[in-house]
Amino acid sequence: MMRILLAFVIALLPMPAVAAEPVQPKAAKPIISRAVPIRHITPGIEVLLSDRLELLAGKRVALLTNQTGVDRKGVRNIDLLRAHPAINLVALFSPEHGARGVAQAGEKVASGLDSKSGLPVHSLYGETKMPTAKMMQGIDIVLVDLQDIGTRFYTYSSTLLYMLRAAETSGAEVIVLDRPNPLGGVMIEGPVLEPAFTSFVGSFAMPVRHGMTFGELAQMFVGENKLRTRLHIIPMRGWYRNLTPYAGWDLPWVPPSPNMRSPKTAAVYPGTALFEGTNISEGRGSEKPFEYIGAPFIDGSALAKRLNAMGLPGVAFEPASFKPDFSKYAGQDCHGVWVIPTNSKTFHPFRTGIALVKTVHDMYPDKFEFHPGTPAFFDQLAGTDSVRKGILEGKSVSDIERQWQPELDAFMSLRARYLIYS
Repeated sequence: MMRILLAFVIALLPMPAVAAEPVQPKAAKPIISRAVPIRHITPGIEVLLSDRLELLAGKRVALLTNQTGVDRKGVRNIDLLRAHPAINLVALFSPEHGARGVAQAGEKVASGLDSKSGLPVHSLYGETKMPTAKMMQGIDIVLVDLQDIGTRFYTYSSTLLYMLRAAETSGAEVIVLDRPNPLGGVMIEGPVLEPAFTSFVGSFAMPVRHGMTFGELAQMFVGENKLRTRLHIIPMRGWYRNLTPYAGWDLPWVPPSPNMRSPKTAAVYPGTALFEGTNISEGRGSEKPFEYIGAPFIDGSALAKRLNAMGLPGVAFEPASFKPDFSKYAGQDCHGVWVIPTNSKTFHPFRTGIALVKTVHDMYPDKFEFHPGTPAFFDQLAGTDSVRKGILEGKSVSDIERQWQPELDAFMSLRARYLIYS
């Protein structure tokens, strides 16, 4: 009886811990705190309407914008301006992707009429990218209200520069209604554009990731190009340089282009967009453009393993398979990786992009290709041919980066003259 009772008591005791085979976790996912307080960011369009309407009194006003030009409630700037009796809005200008932001990358957009307001829309990504004298005729002020991506080769900054040049000729004043840089305002990365690689995806000597807002860029473009354009900036309120991107903001994210679907997309874009200059898919036509990269011949698990072993800061990689609806390898099964930022303070998207391109090249030297051209499109995106040549020569990522550090340091000093926010 005692043996039975003893066995019963032992059975009730907690079992000792047994060492188990550790479970290998998947690549880390971004951790979003649920305790992040709401950050109130007032975009320039709201500041203009509440505090600076005198700037528009008696003026014929044009607006360079697209679907991103909204207030915190998501109301279009076009509707806000037209609803105000003191504002005479006479024309619209649109950048790449059109006024509604539905045209795909590189797709020409015709000028026409805005279906809701009936205003003429002058496309700056159709027959011309520079506003013509006819387009600027009869305009006293051009308001610029666009959400940029903080990346040199995203073409909105070139459209801004071209508008500033056109306004210098026409005599119109340019007022920039500022918005946040979704990549933050502290970190800068990448080669400073070399003159030989100037194009519409690189029209000013700045690095790939410049850490400036549209208002700050406008001041730099005017100052460094010695333009006589009359420029006025309406700063936003509530944004500062090291603010964590879109963590608890009350400003809605409106995709600036069809494939720029979320702040996560914008975070990886400065690096993964380099694959546009190669035969590797940058994820266009998939559910995660720019977050996925791949091709039919890639082993995603092997690629993810090699990339994770590199210990790149603030990022992890998971194997991914996808079938693009359009663009490269449309309708084909592609395999590669999902690029997952895990820490916005330490993640270097351009460095990560170089590591990605180099690793795919090194793993598949007989299948990987840079698109041909003079200059090659990859070089136009990078702003130099030193990245491509460094990869082909087998240089390390650190050695490739080291080549442009002096120019990057000089740009950091240059941009300090034009910063608006602390």
